[in-house]
Amino acid sequence: MSTAVEHLLAVRNVIAKAEAEANRPEGSVTLVAVSKTFDADEIRPVLDAGQRVFGENRVQEAQSKWPGLRDAYEGIELHLIGPLQSNKSEDAVALFDVIETVDREKIAAALASEMKKQNRFPKLYVQVNTGSEPQKAGIEPKEAVTFVKRCRDVHDLTIAGLMCIPPADENPGPHFALLEKIAREAGVEKLSMGMSGDYEIAVAFGATSVRVGSAIFGSRT
Repeated sequence: MSTAVEHLLAVRNVIAKAEAEANRPEGSVTLVAVSKTFDADEIRPVLDAGQRVFGENRVQEAQSKWPGLRDAYEGIELHLIGPLQSNKSEDAVALFDVIETVDREKIAAALASEMKKQNRFPKLYVQVNTGSEPQKAGIEPKEAVTFVKRCRDVHDLTIAGLMCIPPADENPGPHFALLEKIAREAGVEKLSMGMSGDYEIAVAFGATSVRVGSAIFGSRT
């Protein structure tokens, strides 16, 4: 058994324990294995172990490895979890099943156009910058509910959920609680929150998916 597979099984166990402690049904949290910077050969053992949901940060990198992996494995669900440039929206719609980083009007419009053109409709999440960090992508919390409504009313987009990345030096709990509150106000069900260092906490705050990379694949070079 590869180290990555051992880590995968350990993460699954932690998630199951956190679900039980939060009185949530087993399997209510989806594990998104973040495979950015790892090549196809490093991902295959994890696929062989049954993992089917993966996250990538960059469209171009994902294009280089996932079409071949999809040919070899059935049932893969691919999430874009990194910032999306509008000029990459055509490729993103063609490749990804979930796009978690809708955070401005220009991206919403570009995705709406491409989805109609391709007749392909990935699930969309709005990224919220819960810490209002200037260097980080995501819409401001106070603007998030209105933005979700505009995505629906102006661009005819279905927003499935919200995503956040709390500040690295802060307690993530209040950020997860804020995202859950915004989701209720916006009328969306999915919450993508929690990464390798805090995914157990995210489960307690209602995450429906957690994005775990280094705790499975190891540190990135």
